[in-house]
Amino acid sequence: MKKNSIIGIIIIAIAIGVIVSTYADSSTYGSFNEAQETQSELHVVGQLNKQKQLIYDPHKDANYFAFYMVDSKGKECKVVFSGTKPQDFEKSEQIVLTGKMRGDEFYASKILMKCPSKYTKDQVEVKEIKATATATQI
Repeated sequence: MKKNSIIGIIIIAIAIGVIVSTYADSSTYGSFNEAQETQSELHVVGQLNKQKQLIYDPHKDANYFAFYMVDSKGKECKVVFSGTKPQDFEKSEQIVLTGKMRGDEFYASKILMKCPSKYTKDQVEVKEIKATATATQI
């Protein structure tokens, strides 16, 4: 085989690998009801229920944060995040969670917060927080 043919095959193989890994990592948007039905990873958009307590005690367990969120269809659900509480979490206007339902609780692997900007009214600050799983939690 020619050297150019081998290089071309390698480039095609890398491109296929990138496409497959991108497709495998993608998930769809839905509600808590859809997450309950599918049991697959899903993005859920909603707002923090500020009437209910945030559960975070860094002295007891720094990697446990729980709160209640109302999704875009109006269903409220307890959300558990295996990580620290994001800074200014209470100020977020909208929350996008990535995760799965386990029983009646949504276990988030990522939290994306859309917060009001401190400096201008028209811009929105976006923060993404990823969970840190330990061997005992898996």
